[in-house]
Amino acid sequence: MAIHPHRPASAVAARQHSLREQNLALVAHAVMSSPEPVSRAEVALRTGLTRATVSTLVDRFILAGILAELPPLTTGGAGRPAVPLVPATRTVAGLGLQINPNYLAAALIDLSGTVIAESVKPGDYRGSDPAEVCSELRELAQMTIDSPSAAGMRVAGAYLAVPGLVEAGTGVLRVAPNLGWEQVPILDLLRIDTLVLPPTQWSTNPDYQTTPLWVMIGNDAKLAALAEVEAAGNDTFIYVACDQGIGGAIVVRGDLFAGGHGWSGEMGHVIVDPAGPECSCGARGCLEVYASKSALMAAAGLDPRAPISELTQLIDDGDARALEVMDQATKSLGAVLSDLINVFDVPTIIIGGELLELVPYIAEDLTAQLNYRVLSAPYVTPQIKASSVGLYPALVGAGREVLRRVIDDPALFL
Repeated sequence: MAIHPHRPASAVAARQHSLREQNLALVAHAVMSSPEPVSRAEVALRTGLTRATVSTLVDRFILAGILAELPPLTTGGAGRPAVPLVPATRTVAGLGLQINPNYLAAALIDLSGTVIAESVKPGDYRGSDPAEVCSELRELAQMTIDSPSAAGMRVAGAYLAVPGLVEAGTGVLRVAPNLGWEQVPILDLLRIDTLVLPPTQWSTNPDYQTTPLWVMIGNDAKLAALAEVEAAGNDTFIYVACDQGIGGAIVVRGDLFAGGHGWSGEMGHVIVDPAGPECSCGARGCLEVYASKSALMAAAGLDPRAPISELTQLIDDGDARALEVMDQATKSLGAVLSDLINVFDVPTIIIGGELLELVPYIAEDLTAQLNYRVLSAPYVTPQIKASSVGLYPALVGAGREVLRRVIDDPALFL
């Protein structure tokens, strides 16, 4: 699936030479946002640019490996046949990176949305040293970039997904309770050197040297939610990321509701019971202590690091303790999600992460909870959906965010 750009600031063509960058973005948006391949003439019609201008800009995109041409359409009519334009494949890649309490991961994704290469390193990173973890992740990233399947591709940058509060302006990870990290200048620790030109251009750049890769950082649940927008076409929903902890995101008409500091969606730390067990964040009775994977596994008498399938097996066997644990988790999750729906008027819930396997077990009871608690339920029925992205949605979302930067501001990349 192609990378969808963010909404352009303006849909009106800029004709002054000084605004060439805006015209480049208009053309990139016109091609990337189209569900079907479009011709140069169609791009001109959608952007308001002249056909000659569009043709010149498209040629630049093709040369840079951002767009590609399909075989001409033969309609049998008079005139030159239209040549459809599509995102190029296996030319430009975004590097998605992820630090999770249970694993490190890296993936290269091309402009068509295809995962070209992926590496995952399991481990226990709770209470770990940030510098050591970043060193491990750097090696994993370099191995992914250097993999045979990625040969000749140009890496546009990297986006790191982390389970915590990220300060957008500085890239500082303020707190990640499930890692045990606070005030970590993570971008200073993570430096990835790579050639950003494909081998075919080395001969024309004899003095080009290894350069630090552009890297950004974001919350893993928000990046996972953006991947969900791409995958399923859902544009208004509450995303629940259930892993070691519980994160989330609110998406309205395809855009994230970020909040004042970009820290919205921390539903794992909504209080279910003020007198409940202590959470990793220091408060008591947070949703995480009732419905995260680690909490569920421990309460059922299982190793928190074991696969969730061990819990589903107990449920299938009718184990009384496991059933009681799931009942408590469903009630807690239902109470928090009902509050969110009542406040934000977003009645679609998408559940992802390691608890994806539990959706069939909780969907009916959770829907009943929402129908009981949500004021608007008699008029708009709340829906529970399973994520359609796969095991590593934040990793996919991170790689795609890099490529959106290419589409939103192609002049920087060209």
